[in-house]
Amino acid sequence: MNGILFDIGYGHFLVLSAVLFLIGVAGVLIRRNALIMLMSVEIMLNAANIALLAFARMWADEAALGAHTFALIVIGVAAAEAAVGLAIVAWNVWQRLSPK
Repeated sequence: MNGILFDIGYGHFLVLSAVLFLIGVAGVLIRRNALIMLMSVEIMLNAANIALLAFARMWADEAALGAHTFALIVIGVAAAEAAVGLAIVAWNVWQRLSPK
């Protein structure tokens, strides 16, 4: 039983990354809501981070630290994107509730 949990290779992470990226692409192409599209782009960014970190661990050299740093920068960009999404939601609520 313990062998099943610890036999996760690099291919598993890359397949997970590809599936998440495809879900994000489908969300961007199918949905027309701006907030859903932003969430789909965030899923795509997370998929790219997973692939980047899987490759960095696979090669495990001095460039791995640069990959981890780049992944943290991408996480920061995703957080800024979430703030933009929250601003869009707040603006929509303000437009609906403000007197005409």
